[in-house]
Amino acid sequence: MLLGHEVSGVVSKVGPGVKHLKVGDRVAVDPHTTCRVCEFCKSGRYNLCPDVFFLATPPDSGALARYHVHAADFVFKLPDNVSFEEGACVEPLSVGLHGCRKAGVTLGSRVLITGSGPIGLCSMLCAKALGAAAVCVTDSKRLQMAKSAGATHTLQIPPEATAEELAPKVAELMGGAPEHTIECSGAQFSVNLGVYATKPGGTFVIIGHGPKDVSFPVVACVAKEITIKGSFRYLNTWPTVIEMISCGKIDVNPIISHHFTLEQTLQAFEMAKSGEGVK
Repeated sequence: MLLGHEVSGVVSKVGPGVKHLKVGDRVAVDPHTTCRVCEFCKSGRYNLCPDVFFLATPPDSGALARYHVHAADFVFKLPDNVSFEEGACVEPLSVGLHGCRKAGVTLGSRVLITGSGPIGLCSMLCAKALGAAAVCVTDSKRLQMAKSAGATHTLQIPPEATAEELAPKVAELMGGAPEHTIECSGAQFSVNLGVYATKPGGTFVIIGHGPKDVSFPVVACVAKEITIKGSFRYLNTWPTVIEMISCGKIDVNPIISHHFTLEQTLQAFEMAKSGEGVK
């Protein structure tokens, strides 16, 4: 099975019914292809389509190839000032934007993001672009990258700390408890921290995929009336993210750390596995 679901490229051929693209167009690809007829597609929530084709999700192969054929309505033209690298990053930025939308991030928001991997960093960039006044990123590494990319605050997680102990530190750093928390690590500790740190009445959105079963501090969830939401992939984000990059609201270039040719794919995965690379 081929991997690869963060895709930009050049159109080399189009079907007879394609009107919005032509040969030679530079494009970014939404990895979905959906059935378009189920209740989820018809209600506008195509990311929940049970009959979805999704690049690099078994049994569907991905796009690490010279040529890839895709449904044209999930392919979007790139403006001249958006690079192929930025076009490929529309996908992780879409994950972040969808999570921020689910959380209700808006002007003046305080946002906690747990995890400084690519999705955490992209969520931070989207939160800032949506007008968040303070964005704190937590992790045990890569926090310098988060800071240089635009995080207003970072919090190193000490190995011996508990989530309950760190929650007041988050509020102290941010000038108040965050109204919105976006969990991007999949770690049990981060789930706990999200519950304890989020402001009463706030929203806690989970993006990160960790163990199949993760527990919650239920008493704190109930007592604080926290709204917990799942965020799966993305929904109608490509046009928005492309425009946000094009107009300068999002600069994703600081998190693009390495470049490899297609022939160097194995080397690229080894770099990612080492933890040195970001994107």
